[in-house]
Formats: sequence, C-alpha cells, structure tokens
Amino acid sequence: MHLEWFDRVCGELQDSLNSICEKYDETGRMSIERGARHPRIDFFVETDEVDRDYFCSLFFDPHNEEFYIPSYEPELGHVSKVVLADIEDIIDAVHESFHNYMDDDFTEDERIDDETTIGDSDEIVVGEFDVEWETPEVTAYIEEDEEVEVSYQFGIVQETGDGVLKRTNRIWTEDEDLIKDEQHFIFSRDEASTIIAMIASHMDALSPMDYQE
Repeated sequence: MHLEWFDRVCGELQDSLNSICEKYDETGRMSIERGARHPRIDFFVETDEVDRDYFCSLFFDPHNEEFYIPSYEPELGHVSKVVLADIEDIIDAVHESFHNYMDDDFTEDERIDDETTIGDSDEIVVGEFDVEWETPEVTAYIEEDEEVEVSYQFGIVQETGDGVLKRTNRIWTEDEDLIKDEQHFIFSRDEASTIIAMIASHMDALSPMDYQE
C-alpha cells in the first residue's frame, strides 16, 4: 500500500483546520483508521449525549493514491464519491462539512487563500461505488390501513468492503400517489459489532413504530 500521501495529509490536517477555523479548533477532533483496505480519517465532535458525533469521513484509495468522500444518492440508487485532488480541497471539504453539521455558515475570512470550494473546483471528480446487495428488500413495518411501509436492505460497497444499510419509507396518499424516501447508512465491520451490541442492550426501552400518532 502506498500511504505516503495519506500519512502526509494526516499530519497536516488537524493543524490546518485549527488555524483557519476557531470553532473547529475548539470542538473538532479526528481519528485515523490506517489498517483498512481504504484507510480513512473520521471527523467528530464530543457531546454530552454521546461520546462522539461524527460529521465527516474521508477515505483514501491507495491504488489510485487519491482521497474521496462518499456521497449517497437515494434518488439514483447508488453511492457516489467526490474525489479531492489536493490538500486545499480536502481542508475545504472537511471545513464545509463541519459548518454544515454545526448549521453555521463560515465566512470568507475563515477560508484558506485558495478560493476554490468543493462545489466549483475543476479538479474534483465524482464517481460511483459498486454496491452489491446481499439481501433482498425486507419489510420491517407495514400499516395497511394507513398505507405505510418501511423496509431495509443490506449491501457491501465493493471498493471499500464497508456495509451499507438502506432504509426505504413508502407512504401512499389518499390520491394513491406514492411518496418514497430512501436513506443510506454506511459502516465498517468494526462498527457493526458495536452498533449491534448497543441496539440489543436497549431493545426493551424502544417503543413500537406508530404512524397514527
């Protein structure tokens, strides 16, 4: 694995983000997972409710020696990726994700000298992930009288080996129009065991789903 570029970015990111954003300096943190097939850097803030609240994950493709951020396109039914060409694009992308998470627009004087943003750089490339769905779509909840259905499907991102859980809500209106909403959640094998354990230990505290409320 060619990780020189990955290690260099890891060494520069935290200091660079701290220097351009006072709010990030106060609350922003990052963790590094170097041993995965596609190493990644997770960015998070520590909160009172949970230990870590993640707002961005940055992946590295060692074969192509490029960084990217996954982007989920429920309307198109696939997972795409935004490739970040250089350290300035990477800093901009994480900085913007942080302020989107904080629901707080950052000002121009916080931005680095380069005015390129994730939205308008000619160097940024969008591609697609190949997701292999391991299960059929499974109905988890159905309310026939209210014409509501919730289903789940599990798949694996072929490039990274990460899991994808797709949640689909379907609601039929009185005019028999279908309203469909899809959400995707991506996670690694290490995270999966923690997620399963947390849910299992709190099952008794959960309320049943009720769309009539």
